[in-house]
Amino acid sequence: MNIAILTKEYPPYMYGGAGVHVEYLTREIEKLNEGKVRILCFGDQQEVSERIEVTGVGPCSIIPAHTERLRSLIDTLQRDAAMVGTLQEADIIHCHTWYTHLAGCLLKHMIEVPLVLTTHSLEPHRPWKREQLGTGYKASCWLEKTAYREADGVIAVSGAMREDVRRIYGVPVDRIEVIHNGIDETLYRPVSNPDVLKRYGIDPSKPYVLMVSRLTRQKGVTHFLEAAKHFESGLQAVMCAGAPDTAEYMEEVKAKVSTVRNQGTNKIIWISETVPGEALTALYSHAALFICPSIYEPFGIINLEAMACGTPVVASAVGGIREAVEDRVTGRLVPFEPVSEENPEPKDGDRFASDLAHEVNTLIASPNVLQCMAVAARERVESHFTWKAVAKKTFDFYKRLTSKA
Repeated sequence: MNIAILTKEYPPYMYGGAGVHVEYLTREIEKLNEGKVRILCFGDQQEVSERIEVTGVGPCSIIPAHTERLRSLIDTLQRDAAMVGTLQEADIIHCHTWYTHLAGCLLKHMIEVPLVLTTHSLEPHRPWKREQLGTGYKASCWLEKTAYREADGVIAVSGAMREDVRRIYGVPVDRIEVIHNGIDETLYRPVSNPDVLKRYGIDPSKPYVLMVSRLTRQKGVTHFLEAAKHFESGLQAVMCAGAPDTAEYMEEVKAKVSTVRNQGTNKIIWISETVPGEALTALYSHAALFICPSIYEPFGIINLEAMACGTPVVASAVGGIREAVEDRVTGRLVPFEPVSEENPEPKDGDRFASDLAHEVNTLIASPNVLQCMAVAARERVESHFTWKAVAKKTFDFYKRLTSKA
């Protein structure tokens, strides 16, 4: 089977879970497939081997935008047009995120093959994107809606996402396959390296809770900081968070960190630079707890990374997180009011932060419970969330769709 994968993110240009998904999925798909895997991505990558070919698509030209925030949209449309001119044949097209949906829809009809979409997120659930895209957000929503109506098959990364795709875009359930995200369980594993903690200013003799995310409203960064004000005395709060959506949001987070540091007694450590893989594994492994306060999360690979390192998770009970973290077994789930376009900033934020802190403090005071959760977390990852299993389910879905074509 000749497979074409269209994606914005691909190594070395990655910033979120979609890029991680594509990297590991293609690596495992290549092992199952006797044909060629062609990857078209945003960037300057050029890689050719016996069964895999990676082609980076750069910006075609500079076109004046009506506003600065529209440049991202215009750049995306140009690269999609280039993808259409680059791909001449395939047996199936698999698109990741709205950034490649225009190319996918056009190519579906031009070379007459099935189109598959993976739901890493849905635009109507991310109204804060207006801060980045301006009125271009309306275009991204339209592109996404059109693609879901055109798609021959949809892969939802969680049961919650399957329901969202059905409800928001009217895609019949029989066209939607739930295939959870995965994790490289050999890369993310429990390790001991206290020197890494010292390198980042963390006291190895005291417990700490860890959050790792991009700087975007979706990830609930300010809720984590608000919760930190209520942590038990002596508990360090470590936040690995960079790549802000906007300069304005970076300033907002800086102000919040300053406020929490002034109001609280616990140490707040903000690591804003990218943490290398081995160091990040050590940070996960040594943390007493991992915190994921996302206000919207289709799945949340980040929780699997922590669990694979034997670290229990306290997370918001939203989206696919509820399918990754088993409440009271591998951590705790904290209720949170769902986010929508009509309700971009739920009003229960302070209550949510307080509830997060309560669960953190309760577990920190129960070391035996934490230890049991740590063991269960690793076991759950090994049993349910390997990329090998994800690739096998995805490849089987490809075969079903191409057999109907």
